[in-house]
Amino acid sequence: MSNAPAAANALDVLEHLSRHAEPVPAASIARDLGLPRSSVYHLLKVLHGRGYVTHYVEERRFGLGPAAYELGSAYQRQAPLARVARAVMRRLVDQCGRNAHFATLDGRDVIYLLEERAPGQPMLVTDVGVRLPAHLTASGLAMLSALPATQVRALYPDRASFVQRSGGGPGSLVELRAVLARTRADGHAREEGTVTPDLSSVAVPVLDRAGRPLAAIALTLRTTDATGEHVADLVARARTAADDIARRLSPTGAARQAQGSGRTPPARTTGVSVHTVAAGQ
Repeated sequence: MSNAPAAANALDVLEHLSRHAEPVPAASIARDLGLPRSSVYHLLKVLHGRGYVTHYVEERRFGLGPAAYELGSAYQRQAPLARVARAVMRRLVDQCGRNAHFATLDGRDVIYLLEERAPGQPMLVTDVGVRLPAHLTASGLAMLSALPATQVRALYPDRASFVQRSGGGPGSLVELRAVLARTRADGHAREEGTVTPDLSSVAVPVLDRAGRPLAAIALTLRTTDATGEHVADLVARARTAADDIARRLSPTGAARQAQGSGRTPPARTTGVSVHTVAAGQ
């Protein structure tokens, strides 16, 4: 039980608004959160006064305000994902001796936030700041597999959306959906030579408390080394790293990640919130 119920209720209201694509009536907020209407109206008044909520008077509805956007932008400026993940990724590379990547999704692209290279491993095109088509990378497929079908369809409206590098990878929405279904069934994403010939990657997404993908962890190896037993070991290590990042970011993130992988959630700690699915390059 929270010892600051007003603060907890205010955050519940903001999170509730963030889960809706359109503004919602106060009565709906009260009903969905199980709060008295009078309390909800008081919270909305305070949040509106601070700019976190916008009141659409004629529609009698409420939505997120500019201050909520500014807070999210400040979060991005601090680069918390990369900060939290850096030590974990370095340890992962030391353990498995493979190049590791930490990437996030931006539209139809992945952007690489971290790359940790292992001695003796091949040079890659996935340096920090590099963008690649999400549907061609294990990291991208891992994150796309955690998105709603409607959002995937919006990202890939036609065949022109499917950029190719070496002739591989899905070339249509039907093909992409099949790959994402397999990714969800396997519990990790995999790509073979669609970014760099003779190299393969496996990956696992990092999700927020609502199950939305924040990032992905990927490990890359030579395709000739990608035996079933070896890949299974890399995936397991990537998941362990993902659990670690989730614990550092948020106890609820770690619990959701374990729930998604069918494993027992790790012990809770204090922090922010993330989840993972095997994803490569």
